[in-house]
Amino acid sequence: MEKHEKAVAVALWLGGGTEKEELSFAELYSLAATAGVQVLAGFTQNRSEIDNRYYIGPGKAEEIGDYVRESEIDTVIFDRELSPSQVKNLERIIPAKIIDRSELIMDIFAQRASSREGQLQVELAQLHYQLPKLMGRGRDLSRLAGGIGTRGPGETKLEVDRRRIRQRIHVLEQELKKLEKHRALLRKRRDRRRIFQVALVGYTNSGKSTLLNQLTKAEAYTADILFATLDPLSRRLETEHNTIVFTDTVGFISGLPHHLIAAFKGTLEVVVNADLLVHVVDLSHPDMAMQIEEVNKVLRELGCLEKDQIIAANKIDMLPDLTSQELAGKFRDLPYVPVSALTGLNTDKLLAAVEAHTEPWEIIRVLLPLEIFRNLSSANLGSLLPLEFTNDDRVRVEAELPARIAATLRQYETEK
Repeated sequence: MEKHEKAVAVALWLGGGTEKEELSFAELYSLAATAGVQVLAGFTQNRSEIDNRYYIGPGKAEEIGDYVRESEIDTVIFDRELSPSQVKNLERIIPAKIIDRSELIMDIFAQRASSREGQLQVELAQLHYQLPKLMGRGRDLSRLAGGIGTRGPGETKLEVDRRRIRQRIHVLEQELKKLEKHRALLRKRRDRRRIFQVALVGYTNSGKSTLLNQLTKAEAYTADILFATLDPLSRRLETEHNTIVFTDTVGFISGLPHHLIAAFKGTLEVVVNADLLVHVVDLSHPDMAMQIEEVNKVLRELGCLEKDQIIAANKIDMLPDLTSQELAGKFRDLPYVPVSALTGLNTDKLLAAVEAHTEPWEIIRVLLPLEIFRNLSSANLGSLLPLEFTNDDRVRVEAELPARIAATLRQYETEK
């Protein structure tokens, strides 16, 4: 994609311009900037339903077409996925290349894939995505323009007919299977050595790579852009009691194309096979809850949502007035540690919480002094269920804790 490629962004708002819709549209601008595209204007339309022919209304399509002609726009980017017939109809009115959010995300992946496996995965996703569009539009891929949505490892190979695309998909799938077998062998070796595996997951640009650097003193690439990391990066950490491998994974995002998730399932096996997930959350984001849910959607699709998980509540340094009560309310029953990946604040506490998961756990019932209960609660080393608050400033608690911590509380135990 050329840096001087000019574009306009388009969003259809079925909710009348809710905060969620506005944030999604702002994110589309960020995605375009990450892809190296200059967005000159944005068009939004409020409608009660999607237009089957044009996605937006025909009048709005005409308006965009006029602007494209006047401003010599190269590309029009829609915030949601378009059907083949909608693209075809829009191209009759708008004299520019029409792409949607999925194609934009795949283009970014194509630019950022550096490993052989990553390049194969992106190409596979691109071909899977383009094939039904080609089928639906009855034209061959040699007529597609270059630039955004068509670049990357599969750029030259998109100049083939439908039959050869299917053949190429088969070849890519076979190559990826070979790489998966190799990765499985490496995993078996790690399992034999009983190395504890931790996967860092989270929304894109939440600070995973920066946190990896703080925890392991690695030198993972970091930047304040979407999808700065695409290929997984693993770093080993030797602690006093354990060997832990932390792996930084690709960030998730709203509207992540299904084909990309499917193509990257091999790479995302590191999440599937992890002993523990550290979900890095951007506390400063205005729609943090949406970002958490989008990550959980992908984890659910991978069958990993029920895995042991710690929330790394990142960027706490940007919210100095946030109280511990407000923080606790954001994460329900999940254990969390407020951290700053940038400054290193509380990363030692996060590491302690991770190490706690490498040990055997016990369930005990104890009658704790209130101060000890509060200290244990703030340390986030396990699960504490208060059953009764007594009149003498003590708390009857059912606790699930690492055996090492549970042993220090035996003197308060009420039931064996």
